[in-house]
Amino acid sequence: MKTGRLLTAITLLAFLSAGESMAQEASLDTLLSHIRELSSSKYEGRLSGTDEYMMAADYVTEALERYGVKPYKGEWAQYFETECNKIENCSFNSYVNANDTRQVYVLGRDFCCSGMTGRGYADAPVVFCGYGIDNGAFNEYANVDAKGKVVMVLSGVPSFLPSAVTDKYVQLRDKARVARNHGACALVVVNMSPSCSPYEVQGAVYSGALPHLATFPMIQPTRDCGDRLLQNEAMTLEEVVRKIDDTHQPQSFHLRKKFEIDVNAKYHPAALTTNVVGIYPGSDPKMANEYVVVGASLDNVGMQGTTCLFPGADGNASGVAALLETARMLQYSEDQPSRSIVFVLFADGEQQHLGSQIFVSNFTPLKRIEAFVDVTTVGCGDSIMVSGNKKYPQLWSVAKRVDTTYCTNDVAVGMKTLPKGNAVAFDHVGIPSINVTSYKGKRFNHVPSDIVENIDRRFIVKATQLLYETVLDLSFGEYQGRSNASKRVRFE
Repeated sequence: MKTGRLLTAITLLAFLSAGESMAQEASLDTLLSHIRELSSSKYEGRLSGTDEYMMAADYVTEALERYGVKPYKGEWAQYFETECNKIENCSFNSYVNANDTRQVYVLGRDFCCSGMTGRGYADAPVVFCGYGIDNGAFNEYANVDAKGKVVMVLSGVPSFLPSAVTDKYVQLRDKARVARNHGACALVVVNMSPSCSPYEVQGAVYSGALPHLATFPMIQPTRDCGDRLLQNEAMTLEEVVRKIDDTHQPQSFHLRKKFEIDVNAKYHPAALTTNVVGIYPGSDPKMANEYVVVGASLDNVGMQGTTCLFPGADGNASGVAALLETARMLQYSEDQPSRSIVFVLFADGEQQHLGSQIFVSNFTPLKRIEAFVDVTTVGCGDSIMVSGNKKYPQLWSVAKRVDTTYCTNDVAVGMKTLPKGNAVAFDHVGIPSINVTSYKGKRFNHVPSDIVENIDRRFIVKATQLLYETVLDLSFGEYQGRSNASKRVRFE
C-alpha cells in the first residue's frame, strides 16, 4: 500500500501463532485474530477517508499477501475520493432556567452525532416537531415557531403517510434542511429504530444527499435519553408517538427545557480512500482469465470524540475475516481453483456502497466475471442466509448444494431477493451475485457493543466454511454464470 505502514511485531506473531495446519478447515483462532485486530481502538471504527481506515487497508493487504494473493495488475490500492466527516468532540446539555444546574448527557452513552453533522454551537429553547415533516395537510411546523430554536424530532417516518410524502424525510439531512428552512439552529433526532436497543447509541455515516450543512449541528439521542428529554413536558415520548399514530395529526409543542449543543467536526468533501484488490491466479491456463470475485466491506462508522467508538466487529470485520480466511485456505487446498479468484475489500460500504461502484467501473474484463460473492455480518445470527438475485437461481443453487455436501445444512434461509449492498453495482452490469450473511443477526449493527467478545464462535466458522467451499466450487468451471443467466429454476 502507498502508506507503507508496517504491522506490529505482536500482530505478526499473532498471525504465526494462529497456525496453518488446518489447511481446508476454517480456523477460529485466525478468524478471531483478524476481528480482534480490525475492531481494536487503534483503527477508530475504520471510517472511510481517515488515516485509521488506511491503516486497516494496510492490515488486510499484508494478510492477503501472506496468503498467496497477488496485487491486481501490480497495485493493491484502488484510490478514490469520498465525503468524510470526522467528529472530534460534542457536548449536549439541557436546563430549564439559566441559573439551574445543567443535565449533562454523555457522548457514546446517551447520544451520538449524525454522521454528517455540521459543526457549531447552539444554546436555545426547544420545539418538538414530531417526525419533522412539512407537507401540505400534515405540517408538523404549522402551529409552532422554530425560528432561533433547537428542533427535536423522531427518526423515521409515520407509517400512515404515503411513501410519496415520507421518502423526502427519511434521511437526517432531509429533516435538517426542513428545520433550518424554518429558522432552527440545530436538530435533535431521537433514535426510534426498533432494531436498536433503547439504551445504546447507534452510529451511521450516510445522512442523505448533498449539500453538506456545514454549520448546522445534528445529534441523535437514544430512545431512553429521548424519554428523559421529554420528562415534565407536555407529553412523554410514548404519549406523543401513540397520539400521532392514533389521530394521524401533528402533535408539536414547545418544551420548557433549553438545549445546549456544541459540535466540533472536521468535514472533508473529497477525502482519499481506497479499495484493496488482489488476485489469486487460476491454475488452468484456459480458465485463468475467467474470474470469481469475492468481496466484503472494510469500513465501519468510525469514532466520535474520545468516548464513542463503534468497533465494527460483526459489521463488517467478521465478513473481512471470512474473506481473508477463504484466501488462507485456498493457499493450502489440494484442489487449486481453475478460475482466478479476485478478492476485494471495499471502501465506503457505509456510503451507499460507493466502493463496489468504483470497482465495477474500473475492472475492465467485466464480461469475464462469472460470479460475485459478497460476505457481510457473519459474526452472529440465528442461521446463515444466502441471498440470491432471483434472476440467477443457478448461483444460489451452488451455495445450497455446497452446504448440503460439505457443511451441515446450515443455510436455513434462502431468499428470492433483488440484489442488495455491494451486489447492486454488479447486477447493474449483468453479473450474477449472492450474499452470504446472517439471518436475524443485526443485533450489534453500528453500536458500541459490536466487539469481538460478542462474536458467535460456532456461527462464524460455519459461515466461513460455506463461503470457502462455495468460492472453490465456483472456480472449477462447471458453473457458467453468464451462459446460464437466461435459464430459470426454482429455489429449493
